[in-house]
Parts: sequence; C-alpha cells; structure tokens
Amino acid sequence: MQDEFKTDTPPTEAEPEKETMPSMEELLKAAELAAAEHHDAWLRAKAETENMRRRSAEDVDKARKFAVESFAGELLAVKDSLEAALAAESPSVENLKDGVALTLKQLVAAFGKFNLHDIEPLGEKFDPHLHQAIQAVESEQPANTVVTVLQKGYRLHDRTLRPALVMVAKGKD
Repeated sequence: MQDEFKTDTPPTEAEPEKETMPSMEELLKAAELAAAEHHDAWLRAKAETENMRRRSAEDVDKARKFAVESFAGELLAVKDSLEAALAAESPSVENLKDGVALTLKQLVAAFGKFNLHDIEPLGEKFDPHLHQAIQAVESEQPANTVVTVLQKGYRLHDRTLRPALVMVAKGKD
C-alpha cells in the first residue's frame, strides 16, 4: 500500500543551492597568487627594460665607434694614390703635379659624398659662427667684410668643424 502513494514525478521546484562565501584562507591564497603573478610580470618587464637599455647602449657605442667607417673607406683611395706617387721611380715634376691634382680631386669627391664642404668667406660679411677673425685691416671694403682668408674653414652638414681664419676690414674712421 505504501507503493500507491509514491509518485514518479520529480519535485517541481529544485531547492536552490546554497551560496557559500569563500573562507578568509581561500581569499588570502587567491590574493597571494595574484600578487605573485604581478610580481613575476613586473620582474620580467624590469629585466626586459634592462636588456633593452643595455642593447641600446651597445648600439650607440657601435655607432659612435664605426661612424666614420664609410668615410675612412673613401679615404683609402686617397692614401693609395699618395703612396703610389711616393713609390714612383724618378717621377717628373709634371707627373707629380698631375698626380697630386687627381688625388686632391679624389679627396674633394670623398668630402662631398659625406657633406663636408669648404667655407669660402672671401668678400662675405664676417660671421662668428663660420669665421674666426685674426686681424682687422684697413680696406676699401665695408666694415666687417672678410678681405683675406688665411686658412679655409669646413662644415659638416650644418655644423662648423673648423672656422675659417680671416682678416676683416676695419670701419672707416
């Protein structure tokens, strides 16, 4: 008779599962794991930054060390020409002069290739960024005009490597 009262239908409403709050120990473990992950990520980032800094310093050092490599390669032809002139058996003055002219042409071409140019200030107004005045002389030129160039100056791109040594005109009294 007891079987008559049994039903095969499941209960219509399931009992809700109880939500349990994680314990303090579980929260602490989770926080410690997260902190360890963040610390590991920070250490890796710090190491990568140090590696990048070291590589950058090495690259700058190499760039500084080998910056003139291609320029030096161009000057080797000039040196070869000078050595060939000195090695010649009894050269004539005319041959030496022609050889020196060709060697100078090679040197000027190498300078031009690397944007190294003469400063030719004769007749220009004195510029302290490009010229170094050695003396002021009486002249028919306007005051502060370059009247004599004692030594050429040179510029590399827009930077003065060596100012031209010049004499400038005095102002008329």
